[in-house]
Amino acid sequence: MRAPDGWTKTFTDPRLCAAIVDRLTFGGNIIETGTDSYRLAHTKAAQGQ
Repeated sequence: MRAPDGWTKTFTDPRLCAAIVDRLTFGGNIIETGTDSYRLAHTKAAQGQ
């Protein structure tokens, strides 16, 4: 499992980061709404991308 970009800056151990993401997402449901993510667009705009 690959950790989201930027998480390894907070959690410097990649294995620990992967374990945290694994536990957060275990048993979760992904709901695709067919729309663009407001949070992703906002973050990219703030970073000047």
